Amino acid sequence: MRVALSVACFDDALFPGTGKAMTVLLERLGHEVVYPPGQTCCGQVHWTSGYHREAADLARAYTAVFEGAVRDGAEVVVAASASCAATVRAAYPRIARTARDPGLARAAEGIAVHELTEFLVDVLGVTDVGAYFPHRVTYHPSCQSTRTLGVADRPLRLLRAVRGLDLVELPAEGECCGFGGAFAMKNSDVSVAMVADKVRHIRDTGADVVCAVDNSCLAHIGGALSRLRGGVRTLHLAEILAATGPA
Repeated sequence: MRVALSVACFDDALFPGTGKAMTVLLERLGHEVVYPPGQTCCGQVHWTSGYHREAADLARAYTAVFEGAVRDGAEVVVAASASCAATVRAAYPRIARTARDPGLARAAEGIAVHELTEFLVDVLGVTDVGAYFPHRVTYHPSCQSTRTLGVADRPLRLLRAVRGLDLVELPAEGECCGFGGAFAMKNSDVSVAMVADKVRHIRDTGADVVCAVDNSCLAHIGGALSRLRGGVRTLHLAEILAATGPA
């Protein structure tokens, strides 16, 4: 299968290892991975901050890039960020209605964007991807992955199949980490309190690594962990699934 990789602007700027890990993983599973040039921000922060015209412009640019990828033979679009996938699938129809742009609505419907774990479990029917990661790991379910996409236990099913991995449940896992895009900037006191709770729960697990399917969450959590010098690493789930040796 030819897979077009959608890499969030956040990942492209700060976490380039995630896109590389997704490429390694998908190629190991026998798929051709292409990275369509000209990718833009999906526009989520603009939309949720009230910049609707700018969000519509970004949505048009995003859909144009991946419509082109589909014309060039891509069969599916796989996103590194659950938040971005949720924006395309759930917010773009609303953005199109607000912009009174039926063409944008049709374009958004025409590109099949999947979050990574959805693609692996639902499309490929795979849970064991041949990974080896000998560490104690806990999983943080991001709000967009659970509340908007409904990925449910797909990430956990993939993690349970990783050789050498000791998966520990995160207490109060459904609580938001407090990032929420612009929320962390506009409501910093609340955001700091929320991530303090999240970090306390993570440290209580005794995990070496906390993973998620959104690097924005991991950046927020990782910043709080680093201030405590707790020694817990943050990793995108793709980097664990791509691993085949000690790391």
